[in-house]
Amino acid sequence: MRKRPASLSLAAASLVLGALAVPGQASAAVACQVAYSVTSQWPGGFTANVVLNNLGDPLTGWTATWTFGAGQAVVHGWNAGITQTGASVTASNAAWNGSLATGASTSFGFQGTWNGSNPAPTDVRVNGVACNGGPTTTRTSTTATTTATTTATTTPTTSTTSTRPTTTTTRSTTTRSTTTTTTSGGTPPTGTVRVFWLKPTDVPYDQRYPDGIAEVMRESQRFFKQALGRTFRLNDPVVEVVNGQHDTNWYITNNCTGSDHYWCVVFNMQNELRSRLGLQAPDSRWVNVGEVSAEEVNRSGGGAGSGWVLLSGHDADGAAGVNGPMNRWYGGMVHELGHAFGLPDSTYTDGTCMSASFYSYPNCVFTESQKSGILNGRYGSFFG
Repeated sequence: MRKRPASLSLAAASLVLGALAVPGQASAAVACQVAYSVTSQWPGGFTANVVLNNLGDPLTGWTATWTFGAGQAVVHGWNAGITQTGASVTASNAAWNGSLATGASTSFGFQGTWNGSNPAPTDVRVNGVACNGGPTTTRTSTTATTTATTTATTTPTTSTTSTRPTTTTTRSTTTRSTTTTTTSGGTPPTGTVRVFWLKPTDVPYDQRYPDGIAEVMRESQRFFKQALGRTFRLNDPVVEVVNGQHDTNWYITNNCTGSDHYWCVVFNMQNELRSRLGLQAPDSRWVNVGEVSAEEVNRSGGGAGSGWVLLSGHDADGAAGVNGPMNRWYGGMVHELGHAFGLPDSTYTDGTCMSASFYSYPNCVFTESQKSGILNGRYGSFFG
């Protein structure tokens, strides 16, 4: 999952499409509703969120399609495998959000580009069937076979019960000092990767979080060294603990637009870090990684873009060893740092860390082109 991490207005144009009929088993009445919303927009770019609500019989897989009418283009997406040919866009379920019970919903999003105007598409279809205003009955049995997986690194934003990708490697530990009380002592050297854990006022201090996040960063540093022959420099201490100015509820609800709360928690964190620490977006001095211990379950998200990684509570918990095997969080950070260093997402089955293959960490790679993109990109000088 990746986004353009800038201080953006979350006021968004949105479009709720009517009930969608989707193929199912013979004689099954099926329908669903789709809400497409532009969640943030800036000159030439935007992020969008698409919510699928299944109003009919259970689904075992879904593919949503639409046509952009004003030349918009998808750059990368999360919680779905998204491709575009011309003006036609196809989004297929990830491994964990293909099954939708009756009444269940899931969402996916993407970053895109626009020029001139950015109207919402009006022809969204699910499994080939367009909106029709209510349930329909189909005599054709259709089984979804899509296996596209997401390039997101945060908790899949689905309301259904699902199984996350798992690995078997256990977490390693460290005893090195990793924290400060508010920010680091002094200004870090230019070319440093800075890491922040923002703790809301109602969250008790827990040493596992700065220690765990630091170990995730060190593991990522080692992986880049092995893959590229060079790696980035971390700050000392690795994690700068920032005592937040607000409680958890503020971070997960403030500046949110309508029903879309995917980005507001990490945008709220980023805005506070920028205001208090004089950071920029992007920032030529440092690459900044922010994790906030706040998350609205199944709604809050995160991602990365040029010079920034922004992650919500699920990733912070993972780094602290609270949920999931550590390889999930190691691979996710390597993936997001790839975005921060300038790489786009790649095909979901290609074995690279810039695809959903990061779930198989450490069994993912960077291609020679990706290595060149990092070392010759905007932040190439960060690799010594």
